[in-house]
Amino acid sequence: MKNSKADCGSKEKSKNSRRSFVKSTALFTGAAMVLPNIQMNAMVNVLNNKKLKIAVVGCGGRGTGATIQALRADDNVELVAMADAFEDRLETSLANIMKEMGDSDKVNVKAKNKFVGFDAATKAIDLADVVIIATPPGFRPQHFEYAVNHGKHVFMEKPLATDVPGVRRVLAAAEKAKSNNLNVVVGLQRHYQDSYLAAVDQLKQDKIGKIVSGQVYWNSGGVWVRERKPGQSELEYQMRNWYYFNWLCGDHILEQHIHNIDVANWFIGEYPISAQGMGGRQVRNGKDHGEIFDHHFVEYTYPSGAVVASQCRHQPDTMNKVSEFFQGTKGTVSTFGDNAILKGWSGETLFEHRGKDDPNPYQVEHIKLFEAIRNGGVISDAENGAKSTMSAIIGRMATYSGKVIKWEEAMQSELSLVPDNLNWDSPAPVQPKADGSYEIPTPGKSVVL
Repeated sequence: MKNSKADCGSKEKSKNSRRSFVKSTALFTGAAMVLPNIQMNAMVNVLNNKKLKIAVVGCGGRGTGATIQALRADDNVELVAMADAFEDRLETSLANIMKEMGDSDKVNVKAKNKFVGFDAATKAIDLADVVIIATPPGFRPQHFEYAVNHGKHVFMEKPLATDVPGVRRVLAAAEKAKSNNLNVVVGLQRHYQDSYLAAVDQLKQDKIGKIVSGQVYWNSGGVWVRERKPGQSELEYQMRNWYYFNWLCGDHILEQHIHNIDVANWFIGEYPISAQGMGGRQVRNGKDHGEIFDHHFVEYTYPSGAVVASQCRHQPDTMNKVSEFFQGTKGTVSTFGDNAILKGWSGETLFEHRGKDDPNPYQVEHIKLFEAIRNGGVISDAENGAKSTMSAIIGRMATYSGKVIKWEEAMQSELSLVPDNLNWDSPAPVQPKADGSYEIPTPGKSVVL
């Protein structure tokens, strides 16, 4: 799974391969559908009648919500196993799922199938046909790899990794999943949202010509902070406050802003070849904010020459903005909320989608997953998910280092943030300084490759 340094010819071949991939239908549809063969048709007949067993790995808010959506997506499914590092989170999640599902017989988690600790994931995965992976992002590569190796269909939240070795691990497992006709849906739900799909359809019709520039945003006040409790080890504290530590989260440019960066990749039909930018922490800079920045600004350059300005911010009482804007040779496209608008350079409206009554894309992605499992199609979201994850990672590398980060060079990185074989006696991968604060990345000094 580790790539060796390539010669110039190999690099050019890699670039061409990557460009060929992103120009394919998969990037425009968000899901590559593999036509069933004779063996798959036989499997479909079995799956159409089978009660599919679901396991959730990672029982926080997103894992809970995704499980409820999965249970509502198909009539013949049941939740049979749950896994989390912490028992209290598992029990709270199960209570919330049961409350939402009412008297449904779809929730059937026996006490022996509630798994807690670092080895919980594999035990739950073993019991399922379909696995929901919603752990902190740093753990997703190993859980995804295990699920694929054991023949499971997967819904996996974004981002798919926090470091380059993790990205490579996901890409290898994604290829295996596709070759084994396993469905993988990634929680980049804009690929299942009517407004974005409508905009992409217009782009394919060349309504605004070639995209040459863009601006993408996730500017907000920030997310939760969990207070340090007496008696907590440093490892437990970091895992309960995973958003603020890069080995677990990867910074908010990766955990949240990946959505908007992914849209840029999707609309342009390419992945960036380089990134440069700046960032820091000015407002959310306390000990309880770990080691991440509270703002990033990145300039992404694409193979076609398109340049996208990317910004994300976690600062209260500032402008909130979560949206995307792109300029083409014939006009512009903007996407925000449930809306998509294309305009010509003279200001005329070329296309408008107002989607206040559109279906919830978070629910649609689960419906599509189970339809594919039942009907013999194969959704292969993981490769795009991994490459959009990588796009956000090179953005983080650029802001942390202050240097131009090139995709091909970054993909060779062996810098791993996530230790193997963690247990509760393991030291936390990041240690606080004497005053309880954490080392903050410093442009011009921090090593990112």
